[in-house]
Amino acid sequence: MYGPLVQFIKAIDRIPTRFNVSIMLFMACLISYMLRVNMSVNILAMVQPIQPKHSVLVPLSNTSDDQAINQTKIGHSKVPDYGPRYNWSSHDQSIILGAYFYGYLISSLPAGIFAERYGGRNMVGLSLAFSALLTALTPLAADNGMWATIANRVALGILGGFLYPALHNLISKWAPPDEKGKFVSALMGGTFGTVITWPLVGVLIETLGWSFAFYIPAAIAAFAAVLWYIIVADSPAAHPRIRSEEKEYIEKSLGDTISKSKLLPPVVSLASSPPFLALLVLHFGNLWGLYFLITAAPKFMSEVLGFNLAKAGFLSALPYLARSIAAFLFGTVGDVFRKKSIMSVTAIRKSFCLFSHIIPGLFLVGLIYIGFDPYVCVAIITLSLGFNGASTMTNLQNSQDLAPNFAGTLYGIINFVGTSSGFISPILVAHFTVEQSTMSEWQYVFMIGAAAYIVPALIFVVFGSGQVQKWNEPK
Repeated sequence: MYGPLVQFIKAIDRIPTRFNVSIMLFMACLISYMLRVNMSVNILAMVQPIQPKHSVLVPLSNTSDDQAINQTKIGHSKVPDYGPRYNWSSHDQSIILGAYFYGYLISSLPAGIFAERYGGRNMVGLSLAFSALLTALTPLAADNGMWATIANRVALGILGGFLYPALHNLISKWAPPDEKGKFVSALMGGTFGTVITWPLVGVLIETLGWSFAFYIPAAIAAFAAVLWYIIVADSPAAHPRIRSEEKEYIEKSLGDTISKSKLLPPVVSLASSPPFLALLVLHFGNLWGLYFLITAAPKFMSEVLGFNLAKAGFLSALPYLARSIAAFLFGTVGDVFRKKSIMSVTAIRKSFCLFSHIIPGLFLVGLIYIGFDPYVCVAIITLSLGFNGASTMTNLQNSQDLAPNFAGTLYGIINFVGTSSGFISPILVAHFTVEQSTMSEWQYVFMIGAAAYIVPALIFVVFGSGQVQKWNEPK
């Protein structure tokens, strides 16, 4: 019974352990985003479509009252039957899409402290397992009404909020300094999760119905949770199968930047540290652009550019594919710069802001002025988020620079603040598109997104740093 499992463990143990850990970091992020972003496409099949002005909503003939909610005509177009459709307004949908981020906000702040106190392995493993369960229960929650769905998404967000601070804690213990760019690039698994999830759920909705767009990702998440516990440990010293040479190499490369004692975070020093506050602002700008596209891109592709659900899901995922590829490339280049001392760590962090924030912001400005061709719009959005992959060398890695002992705590704090953009942006989109979802209304949304990218980058260039801060050291 256990033969295949034993053979699998022996096979992965032939590979350097830290490489296996980095793969699982990638997978954890992929699964987390798969469960986070599927609602952005699914909700389009769960609600009554927006009616064009002067159209009439007419039930199809020869249907019962219960069936009429699923089979309707708008003008002369039949609404596809993907499962039950609920009478959730545009405002209701924005609350549902933002609900995840309310939960995420609650847990992301203490998550780093918990990871440093209790270890990242269990936090990530339990987050994946219970997230799988909640996702499988989403169709049941929807049947019980909007507020049950919101509660489900808030709980899912609470579990998701523990993930990234715990992963940063693991990176601080597993990644040699010259490999940190590649390790942080593994956190772009979330971006890749978006790449595969939106096309996947689009196809699942059109073939099996929207409920399976929750069930199948939930099953994948449960399997990933089992793999996580087989492969990952809290540190090289705690791993039962790591080779002694690799363990010694990792521990020697980290030197004395990581304390073996459990420390309390220096809250007062953080609040008065310009480099940390600059990182806080930079991360907020990054997450504004990212979460805006997560929650709004399928709506924009479907309602403004006119793509069907499967195609909207595929095209909405293209920017995330570009971001995943660019993240690895920028991370590799940054590691080379650091290993060969071509630039100082501070210079690397500041110069890469050009690619991670300023260029993406300029592309969003260009989107406002460069025509209305659907495929041109998709190309510009893809380039914008693609360049943002350089965030692996800026805000996503800077907490490791400033305080390796508190990398999880720092990331938890900046994620706590940055996550607010996840529920602000759907409300903003709903506000500007409440009458009609047209390009002229979306222009305001893109202009705000451009400012959210560019202004924080300029602040970080002035006040940011890549040096270990004195408050990293225990008293």
